Amino acid sequence: MDAEDLLKIVLVLVVVLVLLEIVGEILGILGWLLGPFRPLLGLVIVVLIVLWLFDRL
Repeated sequence: MDAEDLLKIVLVLVVVLVLLEIVGEILGILGWLLGPFRPLLGLVIVVLIVLWLFDRL
């Protein structure tokens, strides 16, 4: 996997994370339902970066 592809994936994940934060602020109920999944998105971003650094992707 190329570095550009990985950066695109990370960018999409960050955009999704920001959108979840915005939606969570606007709609408290939806934010409460999606709350447990927000840390998982951050974990996915970290795992992708670590895998890229160790040339596993």
